[in-house]
Amino acid sequence: MAEYDYIVIGAGSAGAIVASRLAERADVEVLLLEAGGTDRTTLVRKPGMISLVHQVKQLKKKLDWGFTTVPQTHLDGRCLPYTRGKVLGGSSSVNGMLYLRGNHANYDDWAASGCDGWRFEEVLPYFKKLEDHEDGETEYHGVGGPIRVSRHPDDQISPASKAFLQAASEMCGIPICDDFNAETQHCASIYQMSSARGVRSSTAEGYVHPSLRRPNFHLEIRAMAHRIVIERGRATGVEYHGPSGVTVARARREVIISGGTIGSPQILMLSGIGPADHLREHGIEVQLDLPGVGNNLHDHLFVPLTYRAPTSLHRGTALHFFGGMIQEYLLGNGWFGRTVFEAGAFIKSRPDAPIPDIQIHTLPWGYPTPNQDGPERPDIDTGHCLTVMPTLIYPKSRGDVRLSSAAPDAAPLIDPHFLEEPEDMQLLVTAIRRCREISTHPAMSDHLREELSPGADRKTDEALVEEIKLRATTVYHPVGTCKMGVDETAVVNPKLQVHGIEGLRVADASIIPQITGGNTNAPSMMIGERAAALIQEAS
Repeated sequence: MAEYDYIVIGAGSAGAIVASRLAERADVEVLLLEAGGTDRTTLVRKPGMISLVHQVKQLKKKLDWGFTTVPQTHLDGRCLPYTRGKVLGGSSSVNGMLYLRGNHANYDDWAASGCDGWRFEEVLPYFKKLEDHEDGETEYHGVGGPIRVSRHPDDQISPASKAFLQAASEMCGIPICDDFNAETQHCASIYQMSSARGVRSSTAEGYVHPSLRRPNFHLEIRAMAHRIVIERGRATGVEYHGPSGVTVARARREVIISGGTIGSPQILMLSGIGPADHLREHGIEVQLDLPGVGNNLHDHLFVPLTYRAPTSLHRGTALHFFGGMIQEYLLGNGWFGRTVFEAGAFIKSRPDAPIPDIQIHTLPWGYPTPNQDGPERPDIDTGHCLTVMPTLIYPKSRGDVRLSSAAPDAAPLIDPHFLEEPEDMQLLVTAIRRCREISTHPAMSDHLREELSPGADRKTDEALVEEIKLRATTVYHPVGTCKMGVDETAVVNPKLQVHGIEGLRVADASIIPQITGGNTNAPSMMIGERAAALIQEAS
């Protein structure tokens, strides 16, 4: 039976970082387990390929767990696709590459709720540590880290997106800034991305592959964790199914679960840690009744508004797509080597809101209509379009992840309870109206024509509610199912140790107690850096 000092389950946005950082000490042996395959494919490494991956189900199947939600009562009973990366790098290998930390207040709120050590000024050094930012070393950014952070060149941003910045600034009374991740988030800006020089900067790219040169860093891909081995209240190893069959690896010091917001609670429950009655329903021996496991699931939700936009630089045609691909491979420095998102803004739904509670993305393409729920390839307008995406970033609704069976390879039941709280629906209605107001600003007059979907005739609150139920979709930012905290609903403490089990931690977006305002990949990577530091401090 192989033994290691540390075993990390999941080579995703956080787990890859934890394992890599721990292996920097030559006197420890680290095993990193990843259920998916290699990221050494153009589908992952070339940023523009992600659009093709998400539209062609056969390609997506190679990199994605294939999860869907259970029917969502408040979204017309729809089962929403729930993309999670099943590949080295996890969701950092299949996401839209937007690099956003969230609002400073998010982390201060974590600390105020009992999560000591997680105030913004305390986590900022870990954000800076992971960055190789094109701005160089500043008060808010770092250089020399494994994750490259860059922006679109100015001449490659659609005029329609630039006009949006001016319109949002003047309509919402916010400045135009060059960095959502600096002093203030309450502004309009061009998004930053975790890619550079035409290559996606995933945690596999930045952390795992360099670590493979270390003799004490051991990686197994296509290795699915079945359960944590627990002996006398302590995690002592991991049972997993790899290429050679079922194996048990022993952990001399700690096991770290980094399976993500869906995978981590699933592994805990399969190991007998979770709501006791639920575990017994599936014939699982209860090691620890920990009711919070799988609860507190919440996520961002957006509604796409697509406009005819003659000054968008892109079209949803095969010719345009493959033309961009060929240009990138022959000349480089093209749109195919970057994220598809361009401009955005963080605005307030009401003047007295303490921080912005609406995020807006702009996408210089049409958006699949009416949604992406079905098995068929979605319908996308082939003309020049701008899609504006008002986004609910602080949902009140809370859902859960539960086992569908005791089989480790059975997909769990994912129920975000989207829009269950009426305030969430009302905020999205408000957000749509604010985006429509921005679209009518004089700065947009040369850039936008008719609203293609949902359509300008959908004006009343009742009509907008119907459209939200039909069109709203996840931004793929689930968090919270192994909540960090000190109350009875928490799963891990502020040092990310599982309450009631020694030698076991969780490190990924599942520990986030309240979701951050913005895309969640950067916070997940910060959690990986912070977790590694906490573990090293304890050793």
